[in-house]
Amino acid sequence: MAKTKRGRVLWSLPSRGRGTCPVCGTRRIKLLYPRTKSDGTALKVCKRCQGSEQARVDSAVV
Repeated sequence: MAKTKRGRVLWSLPSRGRGTCPVCGTRRIKLLYPRTKSDGTALKVCKRCQGSEQARVDSAVV
């Protein structure tokens, strides 16, 4: 992949793909990783919360 194309898709996302992580509450962080709650609700979480346990994802505030 050419270096000029790296991360280019982020520019088309609202706020450049950044927001507040619903799991850890960190603000202005990239939300690129999809996780689903037990009830089927889809969430986008940060890189640190990508591998977090399901109970923590279920307790996330949307």
